[in-house]
Amino acid sequence: MHKFLVLSVAAMVLALAGCQAQTPDASKDTTEIPAKSVAQIHDQTLTLDTHIDIPLTYMTEIDPSQMTDLQVDIPKLAAGKLDSGFWIVYTPQGDLTEEGLEAAQEIAGTRIAAIDQFVTDNAKRVGLAKTADDVRRITGEGRHAILIGMENAYPIGEALDTLAYYAEAGVRYVGITHFGHNQFGDSSNPHPVRDDGPKWKGLSPLGKDLVRELNDLGVMVDVSHAGKATMMQAADLSRTPIIASHSGVKAVADSARNLDDEQLRKIAEVGGVAQMVALGSYVKFPTAEQQAARAALDAEFGDRNSWDQAKRDLYMDRRADITAMAPEASVADFVDHIDHAVMVAGINHVGIASDFDGGGGIAGWKDASETQNVTEELVKRGYSEEDIAKIWGGNLLRVMEAVEKAAK
Repeated sequence: MHKFLVLSVAAMVLALAGCQAQTPDASKDTTEIPAKSVAQIHDQTLTLDTHIDIPLTYMTEIDPSQMTDLQVDIPKLAAGKLDSGFWIVYTPQGDLTEEGLEAAQEIAGTRIAAIDQFVTDNAKRVGLAKTADDVRRITGEGRHAILIGMENAYPIGEALDTLAYYAEAGVRYVGITHFGHNQFGDSSNPHPVRDDGPKWKGLSPLGKDLVRELNDLGVMVDVSHAGKATMMQAADLSRTPIIASHSGVKAVADSARNLDDEQLRKIAEVGGVAQMVALGSYVKFPTAEQQAARAALDAEFGDRNSWDQAKRDLYMDRRADITAMAPEASVADFVDHIDHAVMVAGINHVGIASDFDGGGGIAGWKDASETQNVTEELVKRGYSEEDIAKIWGGNLLRVMEAVEKAAK
């Protein structure tokens, strides 16, 4: 890890002056420049979170301009100095039928409309960013930059010309799959009822077309939740760097949806970035007792696609009780994932995602107001300011720029 470099004032002055020798008096000067505080480093770093979920009641029953029960709202963004993030158009995986696709498209449209309304109603404090330069401009104005990511390409349907609508709305990454295989490829987590083993052995023919179309539109290809074969094929096919918008690493927590070292190296090979996710069950693997309790809970509640909001809230409450059965994942555990990803993929290919309001949140980073605690842990581990800036957003913005330039 890089350590902060501490120089004497005299040495700095002489270096700037181009001097080759020191006077006797100057050589005795042992005054040191004080290291920046964690708060200063955090304040001067452009922070970007690549996965912030929103409920379907966003901007109708919930006003995120005020303090809410959400993990992310404007007061919490300001308190934690979380400068920017991807607001997520999430669609649960449904049946590959006309009815299923229509329902998915309605859900996606509802979330896009809500994000648009959020930005419009709070224009003095937030702005919609469609490019990397937009992110820098908006945050430079003291506002929060709001980007849009799509979790699960399912609502795109079979006609890829639908993608142009989502791109125009501001979607800047699209996740190929979610839980369960879809028309584009295999998921890291097959549906327990609908899926019987791999469906496509990676990308489907339509999935390959999807990758090419995303490249042409200047939209990042996201491989979080994708099966390993799907991810590796997408990396090889894409003519632009790919991202994993919210994933952990298997070496630290051996979850089906976390990335192994071969996947991390592949992401680095194609110039992409793996955004480490702060979702407890993917940061710290649950105990055998917790796994059994979660399996029983999932069996009791059934297919999550049929849940209303009340049932979803009850499920999350019960999940929280199961999480409390053992010490929960902490910021230190989370940065263990960052450390391993940096060791394998390199400092230029690792980033950060919270998955707030979608299950994310760990001890020390429960909501956006506690964002500085992540920076503090990175400082403790010996990361330099330059490297912290890369991890907190610089790497992702680099990928965005590469994808923008390659668009047709």
